[in-house]
Amino acid sequence: MIIIITGTPGTGKTTLAKALANKLKITYLDVNKIIEKYKLKESYDKKRQTYVVDEKKLNKILIQKIKEYKDLIIDSHLSHYLPKKHIDICIVTKTDLKELKKRLEKRKYSRSKVKENLDAEIFEICHTEAQDQGHTIILVDTSKNSINKCINLLKDEINENKR
Repeated sequence: MIIIITGTPGTGKTTLAKALANKLKITYLDVNKIIEKYKLKESYDKKRQTYVVDEKKLNKILIQKIKEYKDLIIDSHLSHYLPKKHIDICIVTKTDLKELKKRLEKRKYSRSKVKENLDAEIFEICHTEAQDQGHTIILVDTSKNSINKCINLLKDEINENKR
């Protein structure tokens, strides 16, 4: 089973992905490490305070990784750009805006970067883009549920999707 976990930065993707991979005994893939390993940072956007990554090159490498593993959890706010044909389930994390703001400020994001990510969450950018790709989506609110509760809810839904 190939599972992608996407969502606005700070919504709990990595915490959820690692815990779910551990619980399901599935390989966890951190896309940030892939970006570093394969030198996929093309430039730095000073205004947005982020690196620009070639999504096509990234997807090519991720598809190779998908072919290597029978079961895999891919963690990235870019993972929903992968073609539907390679993905069984897309989990989209979301969280309360006040909580998200606290998490982003704790990461020492600038005021403009916090605002950009809050706007992305308000407008449900990752969710909408995942829908546009045609993914089978499970939406998880990490502010309303503990990680363990999220995992238990997800296990049931994942098992339903396997049938």
